[in-house]
Amino acid sequence: MFIERRQLVHQLTELLSSFRAVELVGPRQVGKTTLARQFIDVNSSHYFDLEDPVARQRLTQPMSTLSGLNGLVVIDEIQHLPALPESLRVLMDRPDRMGQNGQFLLLGSAAPRVMHKTESLLGRAVTLEVSGFDICETGATAKNIETLWLRGGFPAAYLAPDDAISTQWRHAAIQRHISGDLPLLGMNAPAPLMTRFWQMLAHYHGQTWNAAEPARSLGISESTVRRYLDYLTQTFMIRQLQPWHENLAKRQVKAPKIYFRDTGLLHAMVGIRSLPQLLSNPLCGASWEGFALEQVLRIAQPDQAYFWATHQGAELDLLMFKDQLRIGVEFKRSDAPKMTPSMRIAMEDLKLDALYVVYPGLHRYPLAPNVQAVPLTALMP
Repeated sequence: MFIERRQLVHQLTELLSSFRAVELVGPRQVGKTTLARQFIDVNSSHYFDLEDPVARQRLTQPMSTLSGLNGLVVIDEIQHLPALPESLRVLMDRPDRMGQNGQFLLLGSAAPRVMHKTESLLGRAVTLEVSGFDICETGATAKNIETLWLRGGFPAAYLAPDDAISTQWRHAAIQRHISGDLPLLGMNAPAPLMTRFWQMLAHYHGQTWNAAEPARSLGISESTVRRYLDYLTQTFMIRQLQPWHENLAKRQVKAPKIYFRDTGLLHAMVGIRSLPQLLSNPLCGASWEGFALEQVLRIAQPDQAYFWATHQGAELDLLMFKDQLRIGVEFKRSDAPKMTPSMRIAMEDLKLDALYVVYPGLHRYPLAPNVQAVPLTALMP
Protein backbone atom coordinates (compact mmCIF):
# COMPACT_ATOMS: atom_id res chain seq x y z
CA MET A 1 0.00 0.00 0.00
CA PHE A 2 1.28 3.46 -0.92
CA ILE A 3 -0.08 6.66 0.60
CA GLU A 4 0.37 9.78 -1.49
CA ARG A 5 1.58 12.87 0.34
CA ARG A 6 0.21 15.50 -2.01
CA GLN A 7 0.47 18.42 0.40
CA LEU A 8 4.15 17.74 1.10
CA VAL A 9 4.89 17.35 -2.61
CA HIS A 10 3.14 20.65 -3.28
CA GLN A 11 5.01 22.44 -0.46
CA LEU A 12 8.37 21.13 -1.62
CA THR A 13 7.62 22.03 -5.24
CA GLU A 14 6.79 25.58 -4.21
CA LEU A 15 9.96 25.94 -2.13
CA LEU A 16 12.20 24.55 -4.87
CA SER A 17 10.72 27.04 -7.30
CA SER A 18 11.75 29.94 -5.05
CA PHE A 19 14.88 28.99 -3.10
CA ARG A 20 18.40 27.89 -3.93
CA ALA A 21 18.44 25.30 -1.12
CA VAL A 22 15.79 23.44 0.88
CA GLU A 23 16.49 21.46 4.04
CA LEU A 24 14.04 18.57 4.37
CA VAL A 25 14.19 17.51 8.02
CA GLY A 26 12.41 14.94 10.14
CA PRO A 27 12.96 11.63 11.94
CA ARG A 28 14.67 8.77 10.17
CA GLN A 29 12.32 6.54 8.10
CA VAL A 30 9.51 9.09 8.12
CA GLY A 31 9.43 9.34 4.32
CA LYS A 32 11.96 12.05 3.41
CA THR A 33 13.82 9.91 0.88
CA THR A 34 10.57 8.71 -0.68
CA LEU A 35 9.56 12.34 -1.08
CA ALA A 36 12.90 13.32 -2.61
CA ARG A 37 12.67 10.46 -5.11
CA GLN A 38 9.71 12.20 -6.69
CA PHE A 39 12.09 14.98 -7.74
CA ILE A 40 15.22 13.03 -8.76
CA ASP A 41 16.37 9.58 -9.85
CA VAL A 42 18.32 8.00 -6.97
CA ASN A 43 20.68 6.46 -9.53
CA SER A 44 21.58 9.90 -10.81
CA SER A 45 25.04 11.36 -10.23
CA HIS A 46 23.19 14.24 -8.56
CA TYR A 47 22.00 12.03 -5.69
CA PHE A 48 24.21 11.38 -2.65
CA ASP A 49 23.07 9.01 0.11
CA LEU A 50 25.61 9.65 2.86
CA GLU A 51 24.78 6.40 4.63
CA ASP A 52 26.51 4.80 1.63
CA PRO A 53 30.34 4.81 2.03
CA VAL A 54 30.73 5.22 -1.74
CA ALA A 55 28.63 8.40 -1.70
CA ARG A 56 30.64 9.76 1.23
CA GLN A 57 33.84 9.03 -0.67
CA ARG A 58 32.50 10.99 -3.65
CA LEU A 59 32.19 14.02 -1.38
CA THR A 60 35.65 13.91 0.18
CA GLN A 61 36.40 16.87 -2.12
CA PRO A 62 32.97 18.53 -2.06
CA MET A 63 33.90 21.73 -3.86
CA SER A 64 35.24 19.98 -6.94
CA THR A 65 32.41 17.41 -6.97
CA LEU A 66 29.44 19.71 -6.40
CA SER A 67 30.57 22.79 -8.31
CA GLY A 68 30.36 20.88 -11.59
CA LEU A 69 26.75 19.76 -11.07
CA ASN A 70 23.90 21.76 -12.57
CA GLY A 71 20.24 21.37 -11.67
CA LEU A 72 18.90 19.74 -8.50
CA VAL A 73 21.42 18.00 -6.22
CA VAL A 74 20.05 15.83 -3.40
CA ILE A 75 22.19 15.05 -0.35
CA ASP A 76 20.52 12.49 1.92
CA GLU A 77 21.36 12.10 5.66
CA ILE A 78 23.60 15.15 5.59
CA GLN A 79 24.41 14.79 9.31
CA HIS A 80 27.00 12.12 8.35
CA LEU A 81 29.25 14.91 7.03
CA PRO A 82 28.87 17.74 9.56
CA ALA A 83 31.56 19.85 7.84
CA LEU A 84 29.80 19.75 4.45
CA PRO A 85 27.77 22.96 5.03
CA GLU A 86 31.02 24.95 4.92
CA SER A 87 31.40 24.04 1.25
CA LEU A 88 27.70 24.40 0.55
CA ARG A 89 27.75 27.93 1.94
CA VAL A 90 30.47 28.90 -0.53
CA LEU A 91 28.60 27.30 -3.44
CA MET A 92 25.30 28.93 -2.49
CA ASP A 93 26.91 32.35 -2.25
CA ARG A 94 28.14 32.19 -5.83
CA PRO A 95 25.98 34.05 -8.37
CA ASP A 96 23.74 31.64 -10.27
CA ARG A 97 24.22 32.67 -13.88
CA MET A 98 21.61 31.16 -16.21
CA GLY A 99 20.98 28.28 -13.78
CA GLN A 100 24.55 27.01 -14.17
CA ASN A 101 25.02 26.36 -10.45
CA GLY A 102 23.31 23.55 -8.59
CA GLN A 103 20.21 23.76 -6.48
CA PHE A 104 20.34 21.73 -3.26
CA LEU A 105 17.83 19.54 -1.48
CA LEU A 106 19.36 18.52 1.85
CA LEU A 107 17.80 15.69 3.88
CA GLY A 108 18.56 15.33 7.58
CA SER A 109 17.28 13.57 10.69
CA ALA A 110 17.64 16.44 13.16
CA ALA A 111 17.07 20.16 13.46
CA PRO A 112 19.57 22.08 11.28
CA ARG A 113 21.28 23.69 14.28
CA VAL A 114 22.17 20.21 15.57
CA MET A 115 23.37 18.82 12.23
CA HIS A 116 25.46 21.84 11.20
CA LYS A 117 27.93 22.13 14.04
CA THR A 118 30.55 24.18 12.20
CA GLU A 119 28.57 26.28 9.73
CA SER A 120 25.00 27.47 9.68
CA LEU A 121 22.99 27.69 6.47
CA LEU A 122 20.69 30.26 8.07
CA GLY A 123 19.59 32.73 5.43
CA ARG A 124 20.70 30.45 2.60
CA ALA A 125 18.37 27.47 3.00
CA VAL A 126 14.68 27.25 3.88
CA THR A 127 13.49 24.36 6.05
CA LEU A 128 10.56 22.01 5.49
CA GLU A 129 9.75 19.55 8.27
CA VAL A 130 8.46 16.09 7.40
CA SER A 131 6.52 14.21 10.06
CA GLY A 132 4.68 10.90 9.95
CA PHE A 133 1.32 10.40 8.31
CA ASP A 134 -1.56 12.57 9.50
CA ILE A 135 -5.33 12.13 9.27
CA CYS A 136 -5.47 14.08 6.02
CA GLU A 137 -3.15 11.55 4.39
CA THR A 138 -4.52 8.31 5.88
CA GLY A 139 -8.18 9.26 5.56
CA ALA A 140 -10.65 10.19 8.27
CA THR A 141 -12.46 6.89 8.78
CA ALA A 142 -12.77 5.75 12.39
CA LYS A 143 -10.58 2.70 11.71
CA ASN A 144 -7.81 4.73 10.05
CA ILE A 145 -7.77 7.26 12.89
CA GLU A 146 -7.64 4.53 15.54
CA THR A 147 -4.79 2.80 13.69
CA LEU A 148 -2.88 6.06 13.32
CA TRP A 149 -3.36 6.88 17.00
CA LEU A 150 -2.28 3.40 18.16
CA ARG A 151 0.62 2.78 15.77
CA GLY A 152 1.76 6.33 15.05
CA GLY A 153 2.56 7.92 11.72
CA PHE A 154 5.87 6.32 10.72
CA PRO A 155 4.99 4.66 7.38
CA ALA A 156 6.43 1.24 8.28
CA ALA A 157 4.60 1.24 11.63
CA TYR A 158 1.27 2.46 10.29
CA LEU A 159 1.27 0.16 7.23
CA ALA A 160 2.47 -2.98 9.05
CA PRO A 161 0.37 -6.13 8.43
CA ASP A 162 -0.69 -6.30 12.09
CA ASP A 163 -0.21 -4.63 15.46
CA ALA A 164 2.46 -7.09 16.58
CA ILE A 165 4.75 -6.38 13.62
CA SER A 166 4.11 -2.66 14.01
CA THR A 167 5.13 -2.87 17.67
CA GLN A 168 8.32 -4.76 16.78
CA TRP A 169 9.24 -2.11 14.23
CA ARG A 170 8.68 0.70 16.72
CA HIS A 171 10.81 -0.98 19.39
CA ALA A 172 13.60 -1.42 16.85
CA ALA A 173 13.26 2.22 15.74
CA ILE A 174 13.65 3.41 19.32
CA GLN A 175 16.81 1.36 19.81
CA ARG A 176 18.25 2.54 16.46
CA HIS A 177 17.66 6.11 17.51
CA ILE A 178 19.36 5.61 20.87
CA SER A 179 22.32 3.55 19.70
CA GLY A 180 22.88 5.11 16.25
CA ASP A 181 21.25 8.47 15.56
CA LEU A 182 21.90 10.24 18.85
CA PRO A 183 25.63 9.33 19.09
CA LEU A 184 26.12 10.48 15.49
CA LEU A 185 24.77 13.90 16.50
CA GLY A 186 26.99 14.14 19.57
CA MET A 187 24.68 12.67 22.23
CA ASN A 188 27.02 10.18 23.90
CA ALA A 189 24.85 9.01 26.80
CA PRO A 190 25.06 5.26 27.58
CA ALA A 191 22.26 3.47 25.73
CA PRO A 192 20.70 1.86 28.86
CA LEU A 193 20.59 5.25 30.58
CA MET A 194 19.03 6.95 27.57
CA THR A 195 16.45 4.15 27.30
CA ARG A 196 15.47 4.62 30.94
CA PHE A 197 15.24 8.38 30.47
CA TRP A 198 12.99 8.01 27.43
CA GLN A 199 10.78 5.57 29.34
CA MET A 200 10.50 8.10 32.15
CA LEU A 201 9.43 10.76 29.65
CA ALA A 202 6.47 8.57 28.68
CA HIS A 203 5.00 9.24 32.12
CA TYR A 204 5.41 13.00 31.58
CA HIS A 205 3.46 12.91 28.32
CA GLY A 206 0.92 15.73 28.48
CA GLN A 207 2.33 17.09 31.76
CA THR A 208 4.53 20.02 32.74
CA TRP A 209 8.22 19.21 32.83
CA ASN A 210 10.36 19.15 35.95
CA ALA A 211 13.98 18.01 35.54
CA ALA A 212 14.56 17.41 39.26
CA GLU A 213 12.74 14.08 39.58
CA PRO A 214 14.30 12.36 36.52
CA ALA A 215 17.72 13.66 37.59
CA ARG A 216 17.35 12.11 41.04
CA SER A 217 16.06 8.81 39.65
CA LEU A 218 18.88 8.51 37.10
CA GLY A 219 21.63 9.81 39.38
CA ILE A 220 22.67 12.61 37.00
CA SER A 221 22.52 16.40 37.11
CA GLU A 222 19.48 18.44 36.11
CA SER A 223 21.53 20.14 33.39
CA THR A 224 22.35 16.71 31.90
CA VAL A 225 18.69 15.73 31.98
CA ARG A 226 17.76 18.95 30.20
CA ARG A 227 20.44 18.26 27.58
CA TYR A 228 19.01 14.77 26.98
CA LEU A 229 15.54 16.26 26.57
CA ASP A 230 16.82 18.88 24.14
CA TYR A 231 18.41 16.20 21.94
CA LEU A 232 15.17 14.23 21.79
CA THR A 233 13.36 17.46 20.96
CA GLN A 234 15.82 18.43 18.22
CA THR A 235 15.53 14.96 16.66
CA PHE A 236 11.72 15.32 16.49
CA MET A 237 10.94 12.64 19.08
CA ILE A 238 9.60 14.98 21.77
CA ARG A 239 7.68 18.25 21.61
CA GLN A 240 8.32 20.82 24.33
CA LEU A 241 5.22 23.01 24.22
CA GLN A 242 6.25 26.27 25.82
CA PRO A 243 4.04 28.21 28.26
CA TRP A 244 2.45 31.54 27.36
CA HIS A 245 2.59 34.38 29.87
CA GLU A 246 0.02 37.15 30.06
CA ASN A 247 0.41 40.31 32.11
CA LEU A 248 -2.08 39.10 34.71
CA ALA A 249 -2.34 39.34 38.47
CA LYS A 250 -2.02 35.55 38.62
CA ARG A 251 0.88 33.15 39.05
CA GLN A 252 1.34 31.35 35.76
CA VAL A 253 3.08 28.09 34.95
CA LYS A 254 6.51 28.67 33.40
CA ALA A 255 7.70 25.11 32.65
CA PRO A 256 7.02 23.47 29.25
CA LYS A 257 4.66 20.58 28.69
CA ILE A 258 6.11 17.38 27.25
CA TYR A 259 4.55 15.35 24.44
CA PHE A 260 5.74 12.39 22.39
CA ARG A 261 5.34 13.64 18.85
CA ASP A 262 4.47 10.12 17.67
CA THR A 263 1.97 8.26 19.84
CA GLY A 264 3.09 4.94 18.34
CA LEU A 265 6.49 5.39 20.00
CA LEU A 266 4.77 6.42 23.24
CA HIS A 267 2.69 3.25 23.22
CA ALA A 268 5.72 1.08 22.47
CA MET A 269 7.52 2.65 25.44
CA VAL A 270 4.75 1.79 27.91
CA GLY A 271 3.89 -1.66 26.51
CA ILE A 272 0.57 -0.84 24.80
CA ARG A 273 0.26 -3.23 21.85
CA SER A 274 -3.41 -3.12 20.82
CA LEU A 275 -6.40 -0.77 20.77
CA PRO A 276 -8.22 -2.55 23.65
CA GLN A 277 -5.10 -2.17 25.79
CA LEU A 278 -4.89 1.51 24.88
CA LEU A 279 -8.53 2.24 25.66
CA SER A 280 -8.25 0.63 29.12
CA ASN A 281 -4.89 2.22 30.00
CA PRO A 282 -4.72 5.19 32.43
CA LEU A 283 -2.57 6.96 29.81
CA CYS A 284 -5.42 6.86 27.26
CA GLY A 285 -6.63 10.43 27.77
CA ALA A 286 -3.17 11.99 27.72
CA SER A 287 -2.22 9.90 24.70
CA TRP A 288 -5.27 11.08 22.74
CA GLU A 289 -4.55 14.69 23.75
CA GLY A 290 -1.03 14.44 22.33
CA PHE A 291 -2.27 12.74 19.17
CA ALA A 292 -4.96 15.36 18.56
CA LEU A 293 -2.55 18.21 19.35
CA GLU A 294 -0.10 17.03 16.68
CA GLN A 295 -2.92 16.73 14.14
CA VAL A 296 -4.18 20.24 14.91
CA LEU A 297 -0.68 21.74 14.61
CA ARG A 298 -0.12 19.95 11.30
CA ILE A 299 -3.45 21.11 9.87
CA ALA A 300 -3.59 24.66 11.30
CA GLN A 301 0.12 25.50 10.81
CA PRO A 302 -0.02 28.39 13.30
CA ASP A 303 2.53 31.17 13.42
CA GLN A 304 3.16 30.39 17.10
CA ALA A 305 1.84 27.78 19.55
CA TYR A 306 1.85 27.59 23.35
CA PHE A 307 -0.11 26.25 26.28
CA TRP A 308 -1.32 28.35 29.20
CA ALA A 309 -1.88 27.51 32.84
CA THR A 310 -2.10 29.27 36.20
CA HIS A 311 -1.20 27.95 39.63
CA GLN A 312 -4.86 28.52 40.58
CA GLY A 313 -5.87 25.71 38.21
CA ALA A 314 -7.02 27.45 35.03
CA GLU A 315 -5.41 26.17 31.85
CA LEU A 316 -5.65 25.98 28.09
CA ASP A 317 -4.21 22.98 26.24
CA LEU A 318 -3.18 24.94 23.15
CA LEU A 319 -2.97 28.65 22.36
CA MET A 320 -2.32 29.40 18.69
CA PHE A 321 -1.49 32.71 17.08
CA LYS A 322 -2.37 32.83 13.40
CA ASP A 323 -3.13 35.77 11.11
CA GLN A 324 -3.25 38.10 14.15
CA LEU A 325 -5.94 35.96 15.81
CA ARG A 326 -5.77 34.22 19.17
CA ILE A 327 -7.23 30.73 18.90
CA GLY A 328 -7.63 28.48 21.93
CA VAL A 329 -7.95 24.69 21.70
CA GLU A 330 -8.97 22.21 24.38
CA PHE A 331 -8.75 18.45 23.85
CA LYS A 332 -11.43 16.29 25.44
CA ARG A 333 -11.74 12.56 24.92
CA SER A 334 -15.43 12.42 25.75
CA ASP A 335 -18.65 11.84 23.84
CA ALA A 336 -20.14 15.26 24.56
CA PRO A 337 -17.74 17.84 26.01
CA LYS A 338 -19.22 20.76 27.94
CA MET A 339 -18.16 24.29 28.82
CA THR A 340 -15.98 24.41 31.94
CA PRO A 341 -15.00 27.22 34.33
CA SER A 342 -11.39 26.88 33.10
CA MET A 343 -12.50 27.57 29.54
CA ARG A 344 -14.40 30.68 30.63
CA ILE A 345 -11.33 31.97 32.48
CA ALA A 346 -9.12 31.33 29.43
CA MET A 347 -11.57 33.12 27.12
CA GLU A 348 -11.62 36.16 29.41
CA ASP A 349 -7.99 36.34 30.54
CA LEU A 350 -6.43 35.57 27.15
CA LYS A 351 -9.01 37.52 25.14
CA LEU A 352 -9.43 34.65 22.71
CA ASP A 353 -11.05 35.25 19.34
CA ALA A 354 -12.33 31.68 19.35
CA LEU A 355 -12.07 28.52 21.42
CA TYR A 356 -12.45 25.06 19.92
CA VAL A 357 -13.01 21.96 22.03
CA VAL A 358 -11.67 19.11 19.89
CA TYR A 359 -13.17 15.70 20.64
CA PRO A 360 -13.45 12.30 18.90
CA GLY A 361 -17.14 12.66 18.06
CA LEU A 362 -19.15 13.26 14.91
CA HIS A 363 -21.02 16.52 15.37
CA ARG A 364 -20.06 20.18 15.63
CA TYR A 365 -22.09 22.26 18.09
CA PRO A 366 -21.81 25.53 20.05
CA LEU A 367 -20.96 25.59 23.75
CA ALA A 368 -20.97 29.36 24.32
CA PRO A 369 -20.39 32.51 22.25
CA ASN A 370 -17.24 31.93 20.15
CA VAL A 371 -16.83 28.46 21.71
CA GLN A 372 -17.55 25.30 19.74
CA ALA A 373 -17.15 21.56 20.20
CA VAL A 374 -15.48 20.31 17.02
CA PRO A 375 -14.79 16.74 15.89
CA LEU A 376 -11.12 16.14 15.12
CA THR A 377 -12.02 15.18 11.56
CA ALA A 378 -13.86 18.49 11.02
CA LEU A 379 -10.50 20.29 11.12
CA MET A 380 -9.37 18.68 7.88
CA PRO A 381 -9.06 21.15 5.00
